[in-house]
Amino acid sequence: QVQLVESGGGLVQAGDSLRLSCAASGRAFRSYIVGWFRQTPGKEREFVARINWDIGSTFYADSVKGRFTISRDNAKNTVYLQMNSLKPEDTAVYYCASRSSVFGVSNLPRGYDQWGQGTQVTVSS
Repeated sequence: QVQLVESGGGLVQAGDSLRLSCAASGRAFRSYIVGWFRQTPGKEREFVARINWDIGSTFYADSVKGRFTISRDNAKNTVYLQMNSLKPEDTAVYYCASRSSVFGVSNLPRGYDQWGQGTQVTVSS
């Protein structure tokens, strides 16, 4: 069973960049789809981006397309979320999650069965 640990969150100003990391332990990300989600108080968890570990294909929410980039490092068994041109509305707790690629892709939180603990991203105006 894979365990996920996020890191890299923090407090930045609008227009700045951050890179989040999602490291897996317990098993490799091979044959998994890894997604990033975010959540603010009182709102549902929102899809941000996902990557198919085996083939590297990616998909983004419209709200982050062109600003965020999801990538992977095979050697480190880690998925990254590079966030550029950050906006105050990007403020949230960011979570990484995984699902077996056997079941296909999903942008829904309920489609993922392994979750990290989350990392806070705060963007000031």
